[in-house]
Amino acid sequence: MTLRPEYVKLLQELADSNAPQLWEVPISETRSFSQAQLKIAADLAPIHSITDRYIPGPTADLHLRIFRPDDSADLPCIIYFHGSGWTLGFIDLFNPCLSLLSQESESIVIAVNYQKAPEHPFPEPFNDCYATLKWVVNNAHELGVDPQNISVGGDSAGGNLAAAVALRNRDEGLIELASQLLVYPCTNQDFTTESYMKFAEGYGLTTKAMQWFWDQYIQDAQYAENPYACPARATSFRELPPAVIITAQYDPLVSDSESYRDLLKRDGVKVVYKQIDGVIHGFFRAPEVTIASNEAISFAAQQLKLLKR
Repeated sequence: MTLRPEYVKLLQELADSNAPQLWEVPISETRSFSQAQLKIAADLAPIHSITDRYIPGPTADLHLRIFRPDDSADLPCIIYFHGSGWTLGFIDLFNPCLSLLSQESESIVIAVNYQKAPEHPFPEPFNDCYATLKWVVNNAHELGVDPQNISVGGDSAGGNLAAAVALRNRDEGLIELASQLLVYPCTNQDFTTESYMKFAEGYGLTTKAMQWFWDQYIQDAQYAENPYACPARATSFRELPPAVIITAQYDPLVSDSESYRDLLKRDGVKVVYKQIDGVIHGFFRAPEVTIASNEAISFAAQQLKLLKR
């Protein structure tokens, strides 16, 4: 399928803007631009409640946002780690998609504003995310969460974090996760893949930008082979929770997702895989741009409901 009209228009506007590259300006300037995106964000889906709270993390207090579809006890829970290259994102940008995910999956969605690189490189963001899982497990009753139905999820860098948290959870035997939702996850530091070559430029996220993001996140060479940094480098994927993997057709990260899908299936993990045609990286959190966002969230929600234990 060719690019959807909304993305033809968006990419042309991006090209005409002559915006500086990530590495050409201070990261504070890029973060300010991200804040400005809130002005065009979609409305939130109707939701029973949204609450904010702080929990103690390994090195700092962590901001959580809790989306609740109703006031029932023992609801399924999705702990969600947002994307934006481990450096730029924040929960507010994801309010529309997470409220819809909560509504349609009939699950509590708990998003964490983990600390960001380059100020806080690996393993700090990862440790924040794993600490959030442990906190939810330990406080499931208070939260109204069914401890037998806890999943992890995330998009892009957040998909990386979700996959890594699932690996550590398995390694440490914390709980039996119900599932993992991985939306165009970056799972390996290999820039020679087919999609990194094919979609290197001209589709929003570029291969060079992904190299920059990885450089901010993994600043110490000793972590290059760590599976909690690069989940595809784990030696085994056995006993991981079933995965729902969603990709964008025109995305440098497609090959990462396909490779991770194959690794999971090789080791006996159930995988539901869906590519959304005609869209680019980042579409999942952008219902104000494309109806494909709503379609993908609805698909993810229905699949996660099927995977409830």
